[in-house]
Amino acid sequence: MGGDGCRLYLITPPQLEPVAFAGLLAAALDAGDVAAVQLRLKDIEEDALRRAIDVLRPVVQSRGVAFLMNDRPDLAVKHGCDGAHVGQTDTAAAVARKILGDLTLGVTCHASRDLAMTAGDDGADYVAFGAFFPTVTKEASTQADPEILTWWHDLMEPPCVAIGGITAANCAPLVQAGADFLAVVGAVWNHPDGPAAGVRAMNAAIAAA
Repeated sequence: MGGDGCRLYLITPPQLEPVAFAGLLAAALDAGDVAAVQLRLKDIEEDALRRAIDVLRPVVQSRGVAFLMNDRPDLAVKHGCDGAHVGQTDTAAAVARKILGDLTLGVTCHASRDLAMTAGDDGADYVAFGAFFPTVTKEASTQADPEILTWWHDLMEPPCVAIGGITAANCAPLVQAGADFLAVVGAVWNHPDGPAAGVRAMNAAIAAA
């Protein structure tokens, strides 16, 4: 992950059927620039999670896109993923760093500069701030101000991800504030014209910002 300018970071819907979803995912990735896909399936049995990884990982990696696991650095290593993303209540970042070795580690930091600094010290390859807007995907406990993106971008080396209710219509301030990546769920998967149109709309909005 990385590169010039702000890029799109896709998070999977909270529930999906892997084989049916693979086609939608391929169409989305073929529609425009995507830096990473995070497989985020909560309250799912491990066998089902492994199956989802096995079905979806090749779709993502064959297109040169990073495939990241939510919350399970152990499975990321075991199943050939490119890294993992952990929240503040998941595997501790320092522990995840040891498990992942050279793979990518992302850490949720909500709206906290202290959490972000700690994540950086623990070896995070990127930090995620949010939520910036109301979101239906998960209950957001914090409201983040775009200024935190500018602070991080100006001071720190690892990239930052903005997350939480981001759409093509509202993302411009986040791009302008210095977000390296915009993480989206609904803006792509719930787009009225389909996921491919959602990716095109997000990339157009990022470019216009």
